[in-house]
Amino acid sequence: MSVQERKQRERAEREGLIVATARELAEQQGWDAVTTRRLAERIEYSQPVLYSHFRGKREIIGAVALEGAAEMAAVVRAATAAADGPRIRVAALARAYLDFAVRNPAVYDAMFQLDGGLAYAREDTPEPLKDAFAALLETLGEVAGDAVHPEVFTEVFWASLHGLATLTRAGRLLPQDAGPRVELLVDRLAVV
Repeated sequence: MSVQERKQRERAEREGLIVATARELAEQQGWDAVTTRRLAERIEYSQPVLYSHFRGKREIIGAVALEGAAEMAAVVRAATAAADGPRIRVAALARAYLDFAVRNPAVYDAMFQLDGGLAYAREDTPEPLKDAFAALLETLGEVAGDAVHPEVFTEVFWASLHGLATLTRAGRLLPQDAGPRVELLVDRLAVV
């Protein structure tokens, strides 16, 4: 391994440590607790080292969002791969999505609530975000129905899931009613 390769590997490891630490801190104490000072103390690097990787908290949030999008895509694909039949796949997708939001609240916020400086639904959207949408589209596109654009149907279904996740997390919906909500969403929106 060359010196250049070693330096690149070490830089990638530091960056990964910064993102993992920010994510851990946000999950434990919320995003307000994530500051460059606190991150520098936790990872035992100086603030200038942090700034050599990220220009600030916004970029760190964006990095957490990209990591979360890749994880969510994997979770959704795993859930739908294990399901047999379109209706069961859609219900599995919905449950997996909502479960991801509950288990990873700070990551979910980074992905959909906070400004991480990422472009959504544009040509320059980062690949992990495109792939997370593709993971939804793979299942939802097959149940969109005739004369319904699969991408638009996926956006509407996703918006419904996001609304359920957000309202439940905010205490506006009872968590124990998540199952009936998923069944209703699948029965009313998906053509199976």
